[in-house]
Amino acid sequence: MKLIEGALSKPITVMVAVLAIGVFSYLAIRNMKIDIFPTFGLPTIYVAQPYGGLSPDQMESFVTNYYEYHFLYVTGVKSVESKSVQGNALIKIIFHEGTDMSQAAAEVVGYVNRSRAFMPPGTVPPFITRFDAGSVPVGQLVFSSQTRTLGEIADLALFNVRPMFSTLPGVSAPPPFGGSAKSVIVKLDPEKIQRYAFTPDEVVKALAQYNVISPAGNLRMGDEMLLTPTNSVAETITDFENIPLTLGTGASVYLKDLANIEIAADVTTGYALVNGARSVYIPVTKRADASTWEVVQNVKEALPRMQAAIPDDIKVAYEFDQSGYVINSLKNVLFEGGLGALLTGMMVLLFLGDRRGALIVIMTIPIALLTSVVWLNMLGQTINIMTLGGLALSVGILVDEATVTIENIHRHLEMGKSKALAILDGCKEIVTPKLLILFSILAVFAPALFMSGVPQGMFFPMSLAVGFAMIASFLLSMTFVPVMAVWLMKQKEKEDENSRFNRFKAKYLQRVESLGKRTALSLLGYFGIAFLLFIGGFSLIGLDIFPKVDAGQAVVRLRLDSGTRLERTEEVTQKLLSLTEEVAGKGNVDISSALWEPSPPVSRSI
Repeated sequence: MKLIEGALSKPITVMVAVLAIGVFSYLAIRNMKIDIFPTFGLPTIYVAQPYGGLSPDQMESFVTNYYEYHFLYVTGVKSVESKSVQGNALIKIIFHEGTDMSQAAAEVVGYVNRSRAFMPPGTVPPFITRFDAGSVPVGQLVFSSQTRTLGEIADLALFNVRPMFSTLPGVSAPPPFGGSAKSVIVKLDPEKIQRYAFTPDEVVKALAQYNVISPAGNLRMGDEMLLTPTNSVAETITDFENIPLTLGTGASVYLKDLANIEIAADVTTGYALVNGARSVYIPVTKRADASTWEVVQNVKEALPRMQAAIPDDIKVAYEFDQSGYVINSLKNVLFEGGLGALLTGMMVLLFLGDRRGALIVIMTIPIALLTSVVWLNMLGQTINIMTLGGLALSVGILVDEATVTIENIHRHLEMGKSKALAILDGCKEIVTPKLLILFSILAVFAPALFMSGVPQGMFFPMSLAVGFAMIASFLLSMTFVPVMAVWLMKQKEKEDENSRFNRFKAKYLQRVESLGKRTALSLLGYFGIAFLLFIGGFSLIGLDIFPKVDAGQAVVRLRLDSGTRLERTEEVTQKLLSLTEEVAGKGNVDISSALWEPSPPVSRSI
């Protein structure tokens, strides 16, 4: 009650507060990060250990087992999951909520170094990374050329574009995909090997012996101290060809006598097709704490500089833009807010015939939404599909606050009261029911406070958006709406019993009373119709985890089985392309093959 009286006694203060909401909301929207999903902060660390040549069983026995044993000593570990495949082991360490992840990451690194002491010689350091669902690809830098090979494109993308790309704020820079690695291919001639009485192992030993670099010390010459490295690294194809296989007495045999040596591409294990053509691309992956919108804009601004760093016959383009999801969500919120305000204004105008009252209701909706944005920014939330979804959801509820207030003020005006008294009595009369309704709505979203993990990360921001918008709408209906009603609304005469609305109300009450006399029949008809609608809708709507989204891109993945020839895989790819010709004509088609897995993987969870 005091809130209403205070607002009516100090209307300028209320308007200054509303203007402050507008200013602070503008600053909040400028400073808030725009992202697809909220920041989850999952307490998870991944350790990826490569070791070429080991089978899944060997990886599990000689590598993964030692990691699992030592990771159980890390503070706060909840569980350890592992998967061993040919030449790779992936260990997922899940921690309890509230664990200091900086300390946990440091302990994981320490126990990784200790575990490697028990592993086979030649074990390289693993990849250790903190996982967060916010670290997702937000686009692709696609490189294409009509004149250059994929290897040349991949080299230019790796050495010219990637260093420039990695300096952009909030972006991680993985290497380019789609191109085969450049390699020196030594093709031995079986007849010549047999003729010279050599074995392939002897050739491999010679390649390793004459292709090394090692420091040899210093050489003093007068006042100078010169470096004397022993450099036997083969720098050109000719150096490889002149590697000796036999030295000493007799004729020397060189590698060129037994083999054909050339610079070519390595064995193809994966490739990408963009619009039906082989291409090279760099995934644009944002960091967990970065804004999707800012990352995408930074990449687009840097495209001219990236294009200038490579030859003109190679074109670089930004594809598969994920920022459109956030922009579309923002547009949907604006559309829902505008539509809700328009329909509510039309309703007030239709039933009450008051254009000024409809204007007050329309002004209340954006102010309530902007207030919610200010509080979301103060709590460190971002503009994402969950917070925007919460704002869109609240539009359908918060319109009731101002509408009920305006309608009750009209009712008191039609009783013949003065405008000031009608506004004061109309607001006081409904403050308690509206407060109870507010608490009932907020209670629906209260369980989000007790969630944890991914559910809390997803639904807590949405609950905050709805809660702040509803609280703001209630406060505005008790302060802003009465002040604007005093300034804008006109004094009305006593209610006309024969008005159009009263005639409609009388007929409606008569119909309700007639149905109330046949309660059993009315309830039976209601539940029958509701059941039929539920069954019909359930049979048509289908079931899924996430809603279907038309992203404009089809992704097809092929897995090469053991012994599959590359020529056959390309034939399968062409068949798939012919089957998806319609999709390929509308968007990008990414067909990539995974690594060969001759043996089944070994998975385990502790």
